[in-house]
Formats: sequence, structure tokens, C-alpha cells
Amino acid sequence: MQIQYLPKFKKQFQKLPLKIQNQFRDRLKLLLVDPTDARLRVHPLKGNYKGYWSMNINGDIRALYILQGETLIIFALIGSHSQLYG
Repeated sequence: MQIQYLPKFKKQFQKLPLKIQNQFRDRLKLLLVDPTDARLRVHPLKGNYKGYWSMNINGDIRALYILQGETLIIFALIGSHSQLYG
């Protein structure tokens, strides 16, 4: 599986506390091993984010990504639920 990050994601990620950055890295490893793991709460989005998928990082932080075929994940946005959907 190949991983890419959009510039907006990189900018948002750098502003996150180190603890949350590390939580993202742990969740990414989990996603690569088992994308159906219930702890990730992976689901497709609707509305303005149709075509994106959401992955739970912790209680409030989500990472949004796009799947390109079976081999590429492009992370687009990361932030709190209210930042992303509010």
C-alpha cells in the first residue's frame, strides 16, 4: 500500500500536538495491517466530502483520505470533528 499526503494535510498535521501525531502514526500502522479494524471506525463520507473516507484517530480527531484503487491512500485533511465538519 502506498501513502501520500496532500499539502493541506501536512500543514494541519504539523500544528497538532505531538501526542496526536503519534496517535495518527499508530492508527496508520493499524490501517495498513487491517483496514477493517473496529477501532479505526473507517467509513465513507457523504455530502461535501463524498468520495472521502474518515478514520478515527482518537475521541475527536479524524483523518480524511481518498482511496485510489487498491494500492494508494491519499490523506487530505486531519482535525477535530468540529474543524472538519463544522
